[in-house]
Formats: sequence, C-alpha cells, structure tokens
Amino acid sequence: METTSRVTAQGPTEDTPSTPEGVPAARRTVDGYLRAPFAWYGLDEAFTGPRWLMQVATAADGTVQHGSTGHGDEPSIRPDAADRSAADRERFAVVVSVPANPTRRSGDGTGVLEATSVSSAAWLAGSGLLSFTWPGQMDHVLRNDWLDQQTEAAWELADDLAGADWTTLSLPVDGVATPFHYRESEFGWVLAGSAGGGVHLGAYGRGLSAYGLGFAVVKDITTYA
Repeated sequence: METTSRVTAQGPTEDTPSTPEGVPAARRTVDGYLRAPFAWYGLDEAFTGPRWLMQVATAADGTVQHGSTGHGDEPSIRPDAADRSAADRERFAVVVSVPANPTRRSGDGTGVLEATSVSSAAWLAGSGLLSFTWPGQMDHVLRNDWLDQQTEAAWELADDLAGADWTTLSLPVDGVATPFHYRESEFGWVLAGSAGGGVHLGAYGRGLSAYGLGFAVVKDITTYA
C-alpha cells in the first residue's frame, strides 16, 4: 500500500524520550511541531479537557513526516490485572497528522520517501494504540511476541480499509462532515480519513467515544506544550 513504512512509523522520533515505554511525552518540546510544513490537527473546541504534545517523526534529512497530539488523560500501557481497573478508567484520544504526499525525493536528494495515504494514518493510529496496550496477565517476555503479532495485524488492517473490519463514520473536520474509516477492539478504537489542506488524519483512543468527536486545525500548537 502507499503508506509510511513500518520502519519509519516506529523509527527515530523528535526528542526520543528517556521515560519508560508507554509514558506519554507531555513534556516534549514544541520545536519539532513548529518545523512541520503542514497543519497539525487536534480535537475541536467542543473538547475542553487537557491537551498535550506527544511526538513527531522525522526523516533522515530532518523533514517532519508525521506527529501526534494528545487529549484527555495521559495514557499508560495497560498493566497487569492488579492495576487494570485504573487503566480502564483512562479517557484519552490521540490525533495523528500525516501530510498527503506522493512518492517523492528526500530533501537531501539521497533517496525516495514513500507515498502517504489514508492507510498511512490508519497504520500509525493502530500501532499507536498498541503502544499503550498490555493485556492483563501477560508475561513481559511474551509481550514482545504479542506486540509483533498485533503490529502485523494492524498493518494488514490498514492495508484493507474497504474490508469488513472497518465501518464508516462521519465526523466534523473544521466544521465539515467528513467520512472516516472506523474500527473497535477490546483495547480501544482507531479511525482514519482525510482533512482539507493535504493532511491525512488518524486517531485512536480509549474511554472517550469516537462518535462524539470533532477535529480542527490547531491554530497555536504551543497551547499543547
């Protein structure tokens, strides 16, 4: 599919965190976001809860490729059964912004960057949800195998947006009703679609219903910092 590669999606990011895996980077700097040549999206003004930065991903030449903004509770990896009830109370939604691009040369002229599509946004959202998921009673050693399997499944699902695992959901983007591909799992929900201005949107969350959400361009990304 035309999508960000799995290496890119999971590769080096702006301000790689020193905090444990799964801890949101609410304290990451806004610098990477400000370097992006595309608009960032978040939940619209109907959402009045906390907003926070997550991370941006960059190419080898420093070009910002995509990034995420967080809303609501800062999620943690779903832990073992002893703490699972706390994780289940988390209410959050993450919005992924991906510039719509055809296959193109990298900024330094040394290679080719893969094309991006709605499937790119679906893949990034699906893998993002997995990063905050930990089935109860699972041994830490086994989690890597489980995560590999689930990541592959998320990739395949993103490559088949017309498949039976997805439904269509209409949500407002800058006030305009926009179709999204939507699916649910026991770990949360994922959706993906396209906004105006050449940006694909992905989103994932838990505890907040996707049916009541709306998206809008972030006018001032520093308000998330």
